Amino acid sequence: MDSPSLSTDPLTIGGRQFNSRLFTGTGKYPSMTAMQQSIERSGCEMVTVAVRRVQTVAAGHEGLMEAIDWQRIWMLPNTAGCTDAEEAVRVARLGRELAKLAGQENNTFVKLEVIPDARHLLPDPIGTLNAAERLVKEGFTVLPYINADPLLAKRLEEVGCATVMPLGSPIGSGQGLNNAANIALIIENAGIPVVVDAGIGVPSEAAQALEMGADAVLVNSAIALAGDPAAMAEAMSQAVKAGRTAHLSGRLPRKDQASASSPTTGLVQSPK
Repeated sequence: MDSPSLSTDPLTIGGRQFNSRLFTGTGKYPSMTAMQQSIERSGCEMVTVAVRRVQTVAAGHEGLMEAIDWQRIWMLPNTAGCTDAEEAVRVARLGRELAKLAGQENNTFVKLEVIPDARHLLPDPIGTLNAAERLVKEGFTVLPYINADPLLAKRLEEVGCATVMPLGSPIGSGQGLNNAANIALIIENAGIPVVVDAGIGVPSEAAQALEMGADAVLVNSAIALAGDPAAMAEAMSQAVKAGRTAHLSGRLPRKDQASASSPTTGLVQSPK
């Protein structure tokens, strides 16, 4: 039986289908125009928005709500800047209202971030789990950002999260998939989509995540801080498609020794 093609292989999260497996963000761009061009060329269908930064009209977020076509792009409100579970729950509720203002009345999605450490920006596993349990009970479609911890990922799945989003390496570091072994374990054991978030710096790393079996990637800094953000967004899109196609195709098994690619029978014999 043939493997499904990309056109017949949509990603489903919380009952909603996405044809693109690349999600992007709205922060750190040199201009609003660069952000708009990048979103367009990425082909993405879901964009994450920092609720607190929009709410306070933080630098770079002026006019953000009007700059994106919310009829075409699904909003993923995030709780960036929240340091504990209580704060994250409050901001998630604000995010739901923000989505309604964009015309997405039935949008219950939230990218859950609980990050108390301002230096390393690593998520708090206990606070994340506590907030996730509460938000799921309130009817949210929860996409939690976590360390690449297979046990935590499974626990979040058990409490009803729609995905898990393990980091490849620290936010904005561009270090790639430093946690590839743990991410592979998460993918192997997951019954929900796995979205690799944070640390991806170049398209080959996005492709690597999809080749491993991750269902999607979320890329912001690598696009927004590139010399040409829109071109990098397109490159990321191409890489994600290549990685997904490679995963569906099935890679060549690894071997301990060489294996000739040319036939060894029917060889022309040299004259004696």
